[in-house]
Parts: sequence; structure tokens; C-alpha cells
Amino acid sequence: MISNQILQNTIDGLKSIARVELCVMDVDGKEVVSTTDMGSSARIVAEFAASPADSQEIQGYQYFKIYDEQQLEYILVAGGTGEDVYMIGKMAAFQMQNLLVAYKERFDKDNFIKNLLLDNLLLVDIYSRSKKLHVQTDVPRVVMIVETGGERDNNALELTRSHFGSNSKDFITAVDENNVIVVKELSDGSAVKEIEKTAQSLEHFLDKEGIRGIRIAYGTVIQEIKEVSRSYKEAKMALDVGRIFFDERDIIAYSELGIGRLIYQLPIPLCKMFIKEIFGGKSPDDFDEETLTTINKFFENSLNVSETSRQLFIHRNTLVYRLDKLQKSTGLDLRVFENAITFKIALMVVKYMKYMENADF
Repeated sequence: MISNQILQNTIDGLKSIARVELCVMDVDGKEVVSTTDMGSSARIVAEFAASPADSQEIQGYQYFKIYDEQQLEYILVAGGTGEDVYMIGKMAAFQMQNLLVAYKERFDKDNFIKNLLLDNLLLVDIYSRSKKLHVQTDVPRVVMIVETGGERDNNALELTRSHFGSNSKDFITAVDENNVIVVKELSDGSAVKEIEKTAQSLEHFLDKEGIRGIRIAYGTVIQEIKEVSRSYKEAKMALDVGRIFFDERDIIAYSELGIGRLIYQLPIPLCKMFIKEIFGGKSPDDFDEETLTTINKFFENSLNVSETSRQLFIHRNTLVYRLDKLQKSTGLDLRVFENAITFKIALMVVKYMKYMENADF
């Protein structure tokens, strides 16, 4: 179904070109959109709708029927008599009929993509409906999720569609109130660069349009239409995991989640058991800010003592003293690779636990 806004924009555009007043009514004679008050009665419209004529001049106005697959959908009224008004009304009716077809096709495709994302289709249905809707099945694609913060901005969906263009082979839809989903068709070759460039371009565009708090996550590239739901699930996980472990980043890929992807799937009781076994009654995030800064910087520099001390503007011996002190309190020497891994995982597990405890379910 075409939105009233689209219908209003259409007749306003036609009026500005042809200088003819237009009104679209439903089959019961109720006004849908209009460029002016035509004063057409519901009785006249209902009688015309029931008649066999597709067009008719009544009381100085031209009436036209607009069908959707042989089902009468709208009555178009053009103001004035004469051949010019009849011709313009006929063209306007033709334009709206084509709009109905185009929007119905888009609705069918949108519905298909939604069911595909949610894994609601049998394999045989996926390929039969793809063929019917002229959707290519064997091209590389990736699913991107655009989060705009809180409830999805009402304009985000249409703005995203406008960014990709009406002739695009990409699909833009939504399956919940919070996110816009893009099923992006990719060219052969450097897919990763293409995805990143697309995400950055979309983020910049939406930000420019006044939509703040944008975060974009995407799954892995898939080669078959049947795998779209997998890429969507990966993008969803990337969005969630990225919020926990990569909160400073606006764009995150599933392939970049690393060990965070595994921690995200651990049950909370198992996480608590792990922390208790490694640190006893303590938690690795209970250390003071200086110690935590030292630890994080040490990890950032791949356990390099010299480079870490240089970036912290402290003497090498001071850093060694801090690491020795940490070893005494935890039993873990971060200069030993295995201990460093254990401590790094523990920090991530605690971060995950805190996020899950504060999450609003």
C-alpha cells in the first residue's frame, strides 16, 4: 500500500506541472489526499465506483478509477472539464496505477527479505520466491545492522533507503523497533574494503541528516541467498559484543570480535566460577586506576616493558616494580605470556558480567 505522503507528493507534483487540481478518494468516497477541496460527495464517488465505467465526467469534474490487480483501490478526481483536464487526469491515474504496482513489488520483496533474515522460510520457498521476485540468488552479499540509539528514528529507514537509491540491488528493511537492516550486494573482489567504505559512508550520511548515536555492525560475506540469515545473526552478535568490548568504535565487524565472541556465549555462573578460581575473592577490576592503566598499556604494547614505560612516562624500574606488586597480589606475572592471557581474559569476563548485570531485559 502506498503511503498517503507519497500520494500527496505525487498529486502536488502533477498539479505544479499541469495546473490542474486533483483529489484521491477511497471507494467509499472518503478523501485520502487532495490539492484543494473538491467538494465531491461520498454518494457520487460510491455510485461511480459501482458503475462499469473506468472514467466519467460528473458535475464538471473528471472521475477515474485506479486498480490494484483488478481490485478497485482509489478514485481520482480531476478539477475541470475539457480534453486537457481529461488527458491530465488519465495520465495522473496511469502514474498512480504504476506506483501501486511498484510499491506492491517493493512490499513483497521487503516481506521476503524479512522472513529470510528471521529464518522463517523453507529452502524450496527461498528459491521459488527469489525467482518470482527476480532476486538473484548467487551473488555475494553481507548483512549490516544500523543502530541509531534507543528506539529507531522514524526517518532512519527512509533516509537509509534514499542513501542507497531506488535503483539499488540492496535491500533495506527493519524487523524490530531499534535497528535498520541493510542486505548489501557486493561486487566480486575486495569485499572487506567495500563493506567498510559503505558503512563509513552511511554513518556520515545519517549523522549529517541529524541522526545521532549511530553504530553499525556487519556479518561475514555470504555467497548464496539462503545464507542471509547467518550473516544477519553474525551482525546482531557483532552489535552486542561490540557494545561490551569495543564501545569506543562506531563500526564493528563480526570477524573482528576475536575472543569476545566466545566470552559472550558463556553462562554467567561459569564466568563467576572462573573469576573465583583465578583470583579467589578478588576481582581484576578492583585495582586502582594507576594499576589498571599500567595493565592496559602493557597489553596494548604486546608485553613490551620498554615501550610501555616510555608511553607511561615512567622509569623502566618503576614499571617492573608495579608488575612485581601485581604478581604478589594475584599470583600472575604479566610478563609471562600464559599469565597475561589469563589476566586479559579475566578482565574481559568481568566486563561481560557487569554488562549483563546492568542490561535491561
